Amino acid sequence: MSESTDQHGRIYLPKEIRERFGEQYRIVELPSHVALFPVDEDPLEGLREAVSGAFAETPADEFKREAREAIADEVRAETANRSIEDTE
Repeated sequence: MSESTDQHGRIYLPKEIRERFGEQYRIVELPSHVALFPVDEDPLEGLREAVSGAFAETPADEFKREAREAIADEVRAETANRSIEDTE
């Protein structure tokens, strides 16, 4: 499929594409081309669908808590490593 931009740089996607993939897209610039990736209205729901319901019973707050804990662990480890390097 080939589409061109209008005088304002807009790309118009055919109705069939919008109906199949939705109205919102992320534009990703790659070395050789540009790609459009559909963005789900509810990203967590899209993730759940993509992994066949593996996280269907996990609430969003639990994902956030686990992510924050992982980041805090990384910060603590980095801080400990810097402290060791400073004493050497």
